Amino acid sequence: MWLSMIVVVIVPWYTVTCHLNESAHEHLQPSPRWPAPGDMIKFINQLNTTWKAGRNYLDRLPVSTVDRMFGVIPPHYGYKSPLSTVKTVKIDGLPEQFDARKHWSNCVTIREIRNQGWCGACWAFGAVEAMSDRICISSGGTTQVRLSALDLLSCCTYCGYGCGGGIPDYAWAYWVKSGIVTGGEYHSQYGCRPYFIPSLNGSRSSRFLSSVDFTPQCVQQCDQQYSGTYEQDKHHGSNAYRISSDIDDIQSEIYRNWPVQVSFGIYEDFRKYESGVYQHVTGRYLSGHSIKLIGWGKENGVPYWLAANSWGTGWGEGGFVKFLRGTNECGIEEHVLAGTPDLLSMDK
Repeated sequence: MWLSMIVVVIVPWYTVTCHLNESAHEHLQPSPRWPAPGDMIKFINQLNTTWKAGRNYLDRLPVSTVDRMFGVIPPHYGYKSPLSTVKTVKIDGLPEQFDARKHWSNCVTIREIRNQGWCGACWAFGAVEAMSDRICISSGGTTQVRLSALDLLSCCTYCGYGCGGGIPDYAWAYWVKSGIVTGGEYHSQYGCRPYFIPSLNGSRSSRFLSSVDFTPQCVQQCDQQYSGTYEQDKHHGSNAYRISSDIDDIQSEIYRNWPVQVSFGIYEDFRKYESGVYQHVTGRYLSGHSIKLIGWGKENGVPYWLAANSWGTGWGEGGFVKFLRGTNECGIEEHVLAGTPDLLSMDK
């Protein structure tokens, strides 16, 4: 029933915050124009802002392919999430720097970067990545699994439109209600339902990319090479919730209860990110995007969130990005999701 509502999009929350964060951009001169795509890297770097732009494999792909990669459906005003917002108990004396990859170094999924390919499944990737990390950490490192983005995006019919985009809140609700099986990257042969789309690295032909535009059917059985059954492989959450936009709440959640999923408004310049602390400086609004937050820190005095994207290691800082912290840049602090694994469901 809610699916009939999400097509009535008014103004997503994150299209406003990038424009209103004047304090975050007070050292920048307003751009008299949007630079042409070929000039954007030079334009950004000449601003001498908090980050550097550069070329990456996205530049070699058709624009129509890259546009498919932004898959968060913006909620309209009046939208009601299926998840309740919780007020995290704040931790006194939080460290100035925190990196979950180092803090829980025995959990390999935290430092892994997945690749969603041309599918607009960032909403599913951000969710299963954070869920996988939480399963490992909550089990003390004894249960290391990679939950399947394919299973979530193809089987959660009320989450949205699969490769056409989805609402992350419903991904977490689905984890609690129905569970998600395991599955690694394309051709990894890991888990019950591995991913079905090749990584985008610029080597695939535009003909192939433009000819494939669908969401796979929900197949409730594991691949032939996998020994377990679909139902036995299900991993559930015991609860799921939203975190308030308070900075201390978000940091306390990550520090005490592990990585979280966030969504934000994506602009053209984000595609060019190479290093430094990203903040929107130029380019048109494109859509909504979702990533996994794993920590925070400061670089040259600029506070940042440390996050894992799902565009492979050929983008950003090996697939990771530092995102301006404390100003709700592009809405990144406004839509924070998390949940607790049901470890008993894994002992079937």
